[in-house]
Formats: sequence, C-alpha cells, structure tokens
Amino acid sequence: MSLLPACACRLLSALCCCLAVASVPALAAPPARAVASSANPAPRDIVSDLGAAGRLRMQAQRVAKLYLQNGLAINAARSRQQLAAALRQGDTDIDDLTRRLREPRAQKALLRVGEHWRELKVALAQSWSVDAVQRVNALAESQSIAAGRLSLLIEENATTPSARLLDLALRQSMLAQRLARLYLLAQAGDNSRGRLVDIEQTRREFVTSLAELASAPENTAATREALALMQVQWLFLDQAVVDLLRGGRGNPQHVATTSERLSEVLDAVAASLSDSLQPNSALPLPAASLSRV
Repeated sequence: MSLLPACACRLLSALCCCLAVASVPALAAPPARAVASSANPAPRDIVSDLGAAGRLRMQAQRVAKLYLQNGLAINAARSRQQLAAALRQGDTDIDDLTRRLREPRAQKALLRVGEHWRELKVALAQSWSVDAVQRVNALAESQSIAAGRLSLLIEENATTPSARLLDLALRQSMLAQRLARLYLLAQAGDNSRGRLVDIEQTRREFVTSLAELASAPENTAATREALALMQVQWLFLDQAVVDLLRGGRGNPQHVATTSERLSEVLDAVAASLSDSLQPNSALPLPAASLSRV
C-alpha cells in the first residue's frame, strides 16, 4: 500500500482549509481557566507536573496505538520495545506526581489516573483479539480524559498564560497519537461511519489548536522554529488521513512512523514554551521522555 501522490500545494491546501468544528466532547480543549486561590507551587514544579500529566494523557493514546501496530505486524518488534518503554515512563510519571502533588483535588484526580493506567496495562498484556482491541481502546480514551482533568487542575495553579500554551502543546501530541490510533483501527477493519467521524473530528481539532499555538504572542524564535518543523510532519500525517477518509487504501506504516516523529517535534515545542515558566531550564524529560527506543 502507498499514499496517493500529492504535491505540496495540495498538502498546504488541506491544512489551511480545515475549519474548526465541534470536536469529540470528552477530549475537547478546555476553556480558559481562572487561577486557583490556593498556594501556588514553584514554577519549576508547575512545569514538571504539567509535563508529567501531559505525557500520561498522550501515552494513553500512544500505547494503544503501539498495541495496534504490533497486532497488525507494523514494525512489530520495535513497537513492542516502544510499548514497554512507554509503560515504564508512565509508571515513573505517576510516581513523580504522587510525591509532588499536594493539592487535594489534584491528588484525587491522580488516583483516578493511576487506576485507569493499571487497568490499561492489564489490558495491554492480553493477547490480540477483537475484545482485547476494544478494551484497550476504550481504556485509552478513559485514561486520556482522566489525565486531561489532572492537567487542568495543575494548570489552575499557574500564574502565566504560558502554562495553558504549554498544556496545549502537550495535548497536541496526544491528538497526534489519537489520530494515528483511530487510523489504525480503521485499517484493522473498524471503518464504520462513527469511526470515520472520530477521525475527522480529531483531525480538525488538531488543526484548530495548531492555529492557536502558532498565533500565540508568547512564542519565541525557538518555538516558532519548532512549530514550523511540526507543521511539515503534520502535513504528511494529514495527507494520509485525508486519503483514508476519501476511500483510499492508505499506508499504516507511514502513519505509525510519522505520528512518532510528530510527537517528537511537539516535545521541542513544549520544551521551548517551558522556558517562559521556568527560566534557564527546559521541560523535564524532553524528547527522550517519550522513551522512543
């Protein structure tokens, strides 16, 4: 299978013409938050906590995608290695947040995240089957939602608009992994109308958030450079998705690898944005934090 040929103009047109529509409610971007009245953690802690919660939200989608890749024999050996590394990273992030978080609501939200994560790990250990695939994908959604709520509570303690922008960049990585996961589900045979709607809504939500990121006044030269690289990777993933939605056969291996590259570049965006929250220090565990082996 190979992607349908497309020129750069067609790719750019596909990106620019995407208009904001109602996205999947459970994963919809949160509105602007008010700053909480409780004692604010240090900026270093905010960056660390947002990074950990953002990774947990993204890794939920990514481990489900890697499970699908393994079952579909797409870079199976590497997918298993990446899956094991991602699970270790998730355990580390939960342990770190357990030690650091002190706000009661955030602690309660983290308990829920931990519960979903443990359930997801059990499901991922099961042999490939229709029921196992359904279970893994349902838990991936639940975990992303729970981790998103945790991110919101952490962000409430921030005192700068850059915190929301940082969370948005981290969330973009989750959307990229979710889009790839849904694409692979369709390749595995679940190409129902509802699934295709999920794919299109996630795609449009990514484009809408990308525009918000690109136009943010908090962007620096480094952030803008990282965003430009991200848009190049996005064009390739978007073209594959558009081809699928138009009835093409698609190229799941291309989607699997491009989604990984896209999240790597998004790490660079998040690391750049973290500078405004935590001067002289980058986001903890950048790039390699996703444990891509």
